[in-house]
Parts: sequence; structure tokens; C-alpha cells
Amino acid sequence: MKSLFKNKIFRWFLLLFVIAVAGVGLCNYWVISSTKQQLYKDIASVPFRKVGVVLGTNKVWRGGENPFFKFRIEAAAALFKAGKIKHIIVSGDNHVSSYDEPLDMKNELVKLGIPDTCITLDYAGFRTFDSVIRCKEIFGQDSITVVSQEFHNQRALFIANYYKMSAIGFNAEDVSNDEFSMATHVRELFAKCKAVLDLYIFHTVPHFLGEKIKI
Repeated sequence: MKSLFKNKIFRWFLLLFVIAVAGVGLCNYWVISSTKQQLYKDIASVPFRKVGVVLGTNKVWRGGENPFFKFRIEAAAALFKAGKIKHIIVSGDNHVSSYDEPLDMKNELVKLGIPDTCITLDYAGFRTFDSVIRCKEIFGQDSITVVSQEFHNQRALFIANYYKMSAIGFNAEDVSNDEFSMATHVRELFAKCKAVLDLYIFHTVPHFLGEKIKI
């Protein structure tokens, strides 16, 4: 072991590893701590916003329904029926014709009794970053309720705050105790770090903007 620490390459690798771990930790702390006052779990306490934004995910997982998808749809429908929102943007990926997150979300919302006239599809929400910014730049919405699981809402609100939007998050039921959930939460650690880099270092822009759409 002593010989390893005498190795200059190993010491540099160890230093870089420690810096990376610390960086991920600090980014996650920043995102979580700066958005905690904007998150709601009790539907009765959620302030009114005209528009709710449901963040997309795959409807199917391992041949069955993705519980993350199911709980987000149920949460959005509950908000609408409680009068907390009047319109829903379903924002997700549709990069190939056989994969259509927005349409899947719309269809499930309609099944739960949400009028299709109250649903707008955002086909260019390729990732959370794009979905949030497009709400402001394309759909003209500065004041929104983001609907997803808590860990996801934290990142979405962090992005919204950077763009000076008046955003809150309604936490859909989370998924726990399975391999899929664990992998999702681990990926989120790095996704939060990437959000910080996108906003403050790389100044990333959405893949597509385009013409404005009135809601």
C-alpha cells in the first residue's frame, strides 16, 4: 500500500477522484438546498399556477408500466382536479417515431378525465433542461408547477430559478426498493452536477426552440 502512495500517477488519480466526489457532493447540496422551499407534497397546500409541466419518462419498463411514469401522471391529474392548475404541458422525448413520451402522457391523462383541450404536447423536451427552458421561451410561461418525483423536481426548479422563473414543484410518489429505482437515483447525482455545469460553466442552450406557442 505504501508503494502505491509513492507512485506519482496514483497520487494524482486519487486527488482527482477526491475532487470529483467533492464536486458532485457540492453540486447536489446546492441544488437540493436552494429549492427545498419550492417543493410541495400536500396537494392542499400547493399554490395555484395556471400551467403544470409534467416531465417525461418512458411509459414502459421491462415489459410493464414504469411506476415513475404512472405516479407523475396521477399527480398531474390530481392537481388539475383540485383546481391547482388549469392547463398541462406534457414535455418529453420524441426523437424517433416509435418513441413518443408526450403522446403517451397525454393519452394517460385523458383516461383519468383530463380534457384533451387542456393538454399541450412539447415534443422537444429531450431532457429536463430543455423542458424547463422551453416553458418560458416557447410557451411563454414564467410561473409553473413542475410535476415529477422530488429528486427530479429539485433539478428542474434549479434550472427554472437560474432563468428567473416563478416555479414550484409538486412531488409525485417516489419509487423505492428495486434495481430500477436505485439506478435512477444514482444517475440523478450526476444529473444535478451536470445541470450546474450546463448553467454556470458551459452556458448550454436547448436543442430546439422554434416558434412560440400560445397557451
